[in-house]
Amino acid sequence: MIDNMTVIERFLKYVTFDTQSDESTGVTPSTAKQMVFAQYLKTELEALGLEEISLDENGYLFATLPANVDRKIPTIGFIAHMDTSPDMSGENVSPRIVSSYDGSDITLCASDGIVLSPRQFPELKDHIGEDLIVTDGHTLLGADDKAGIAEIVAAVAYLKEHPEIEHGKIRIGFNPDEEIGLGAHKFDVEKFGAQWAYTMDGGEVGELEFENFNAASAKICVKGRNVHPGYAKNKMINSLLVANEFISMLPANETPATTEGYEGFYHLIGMEGEVEQTTLAYIIRDHDRQKFEIRKKLMSECAARINEKYGDGTVKIEIKDQYYNMRQQVEPLMHIIDIAFAAMQEAGVEPKVKAIRGGTDGAQLSFKGLPCPNIFAGGLNFHGRYEFVPVQSIEKAMRVIVKIAELTAKRY
Repeated sequence: MIDNMTVIERFLKYVTFDTQSDESTGVTPSTAKQMVFAQYLKTELEALGLEEISLDENGYLFATLPANVDRKIPTIGFIAHMDTSPDMSGENVSPRIVSSYDGSDITLCASDGIVLSPRQFPELKDHIGEDLIVTDGHTLLGADDKAGIAEIVAAVAYLKEHPEIEHGKIRIGFNPDEEIGLGAHKFDVEKFGAQWAYTMDGGEVGELEFENFNAASAKICVKGRNVHPGYAKNKMINSLLVANEFISMLPANETPATTEGYEGFYHLIGMEGEVEQTTLAYIIRDHDRQKFEIRKKLMSECAARINEKYGDGTVKIEIKDQYYNMRQQVEPLMHIIDIAFAAMQEAGVEPKVKAIRGGTDGAQLSFKGLPCPNIFAGGLNFHGRYEFVPVQSIEKAMRVIVKIAELTAKRY
């Protein structure tokens, strides 16, 4: 029975659903297969006896675990996303459990020589003795964020089975398209009806995050002038070379491969072109809002200098803000961080408060009026064939959810 599954059984079931999102479709959810998974999850929530279950046409699934006490306790929420990254296939995921990991190489696929090794991924050493769920080397695993979904569903099931644990009203929400930056766009915060929430979408055990990058995308279109190369002197403008000139104007030591912690970057994610026209795609990231604005300004200034050199219209740049640092929304409400911090400690987890070098749905939701810090889901090496998640990390995350519900009730 699905209402008696363990958190690990749920996770292993969930990863069999291919839920890759696709930014090119222009619809929500961006892929129909996400809705298939949402409909399955809806049957699970119904089997658990949850209330106020709704699945809308955009693939947003909400449900309620009613309060089991009469006193007034804030309604809190737990949120996770259903889609997996477009970066690698999520079809026919074949997970297996490496019991009592001994610190050696893990062969994912012997015939293709695909190996998960602590030489490339030293964080494996932190999980010696634990049971690791890995891929077969040909797909991602999907712990981002199906581990989060499994933890939330299992925690709600546990609370139903243990009515002696007092809790207020709990809302759960599963949304599509987080991986393409659209998870919160059609999230109905008013309908969700929580005073605050937590996304279960972090990585390593203990992560507790309420700071993230400010984020923007930049599209740079470079127009060239093509003439016969034998007669090109003082006539040809090779857009490929001009594009490279633009790239060289940005700081070479401010890329993802050269930065860490609170350091921001410019990330060239796409380049396509020929002599006549070249297009560059960038993402711009910085935790500091002032530095973020300076980064955007620098890109515009680089475009202006190119136009001054080669003529107006040689470069056109379009910069779009994507999301902002949630810290300014969460910091005035630090009790929601304090509760999560204490819940981790009571669950036997050492809290690691850190800034996200990325973004979550919680960042956008925080600016939509739902303060929403991020908690670990336990997975590592997201978005690729070397993704893995320790069984014990998933179990700890589930216990943290239960403790947050319990401690919120005790506080009020």
